[in-house]
Amino acid sequence: MIQYDSEEVTQLRFHAFRPRIERRDDQWVDIELTAKLSPATPVPDGISELTILVICTVSGVIAQIVPLDEGCDCEFQFTADEKAQISSYIESPDIQALITSSPLPK
Repeated sequence: MIQYDSEEVTQLRFHAFRPRIERRDDQWVDIELTAKLSPATPVPDGISELTILVICTVSGVIAQIVPLDEGCDCEFQFTADEKAQISSYIESPDIQALITSSPLPK
């Protein structure tokens, strides 16, 4: 992770994800991920409760990957490697099936 206005880079290694998938409308699906991290790569100071927001099209194409702290925007961004780990999970067949079958909100 990279904190804005900082030169320090922390490389997180994700072991597992727990998704909460919610279809927003006819175009977008919001996926909130809770991640299990490697003990060797703890969350940087300045983040108390990391979650990940992934915004996808209803066909499963990733539009954005955003780190959240306590459910809100924070002053960190993911590295290319971290985004690749998250993308790999989202693009897995099981998660793609959940995305494309998520119902419209009532």
